[in-house]
Amino acid sequence: MMVGAFGWAVIGTGARVCAFLALSSAPLAAPLTLDAVLARADSAHPDLELARAQDEIAQAEAQLAQSLNDFRLTLDATLRSGRNQAYNDRFHPDNQVKLNARKTLLDFGRRQSATLAADQEREARGLQLLDARAQRRISLMARYFDVLLADMQDAADTEAQAVAYVSWDNAKDRLALGQLAQWELSELEARYFDAQARRNDVRRGLREKRMALGAAMNMPGKVGQSAMVLDDLVDPKLPDNERALPEFEELLAKVEAANPRLAAQKKLLAAAAQRLSGVRADNRPSVEFEAEAAAWTRDALTRDELRAGFNLLWPIWQGGRTDARLGREQARFHELQAQHDKLAMDLSQSVLALREEIQYLRETARQNARMNAIYRDQSLDKARAEYEMELKTNLGGSMAETQYAQLNRRAIEYRLALAWARLEALLGGQQQWASLMSQTKAEDKK
Repeated sequence: MMVGAFGWAVIGTGARVCAFLALSSAPLAAPLTLDAVLARADSAHPDLELARAQDEIAQAEAQLAQSLNDFRLTLDATLRSGRNQAYNDRFHPDNQVKLNARKTLLDFGRRQSATLAADQEREARGLQLLDARAQRRISLMARYFDVLLADMQDAADTEAQAVAYVSWDNAKDRLALGQLAQWELSELEARYFDAQARRNDVRRGLREKRMALGAAMNMPGKVGQSAMVLDDLVDPKLPDNERALPEFEELLAKVEAANPRLAAQKKLLAAAAQRLSGVRADNRPSVEFEAEAAAWTRDALTRDELRAGFNLLWPIWQGGRTDARLGREQARFHELQAQHDKLAMDLSQSVLALREEIQYLRETARQNARMNAIYRDQSLDKARAEYEMELKTNLGGSMAETQYAQLNRRAIEYRLALAWARLEALLGGQQQWASLMSQTKAEDKK
């Protein structure tokens, strides 16, 4: 939102005119819309890249688990020389080359447990990536609304500063005529500088909010470019704020079934259980097939050029390694179980809080802001009439109060839009929300 060239003037006693102008640079780029910002939710960003990297790691781990029992082909070649009595106690070449192939045929559950655990982990990371995208949308929306509100706050504070300046400037003449005491002039001067400090602080915060929006859009470090692109924001209409609000029990049931974070936690819990089974299987035997082809520079009756067979491997004793791994996996399972239970509790609280917030904003805060805006509009009309009759000089103050009232109304709409976005994210995105609403409408028709 761009303030543009803004001016304020008020007529005081007689025909005197005092003007206070606050000029801002004209936008150099096309207006930026909320849809355009949200379209960057899937673009490169550290938060999203971290989730993608974790997803890629899980996919690689799944491929590794599936390949545990693949054929293992090994080439072993040796160049060496040795001596013994058969060669008159002289050094003689003893070079050799072996090509060995092994494949595990039976591992009694090791590969199955590892594969299932890796698959569950991969699915969990995919769900976390889905939630990361939803959180990116919320972050972009919040940063966008921050800039809009700061723009409106700057416009209202500029108006208030202008009013304070005119009151202070008029008071100087009244002091010279003996109509005002020095302490009263000092009070008006202090009010002006307070208003100026508030306005300048808002402008400082506005620059910070523009940079935060640029960082959320993955435009850090490009101060000049960010200022150019983010200087003119379009105030969105937000039609989704008028959606029907389902009952709490219905929302909670859907969140428990579709929330990506909770589903991911369940997958991680299942993966931990499979890893626990895999550790228990480490004490079980395994059977593998082995085939080998070899060649030597020295011939011997005990050396086979080709051989094949089956090997039985049974870890009879591994010290305390297995018990330690088993204890670690059990602790990890309990940790994930506690995280799952806590997340379920937090989601229940979040659904209740968001539903209550939406209901309050729509039924109470909106009404209060609307009535306040109506009152300020009426006060502005009254001030305009008095201004035209040159009875009073409070037109500027009424204009500032009207802008503050409009700021409050838009702040409520932005807060409402963010609450809806967070509720959508708890449900797994817009598609899940659309599915919930279609089910609700179908049940209402019945």
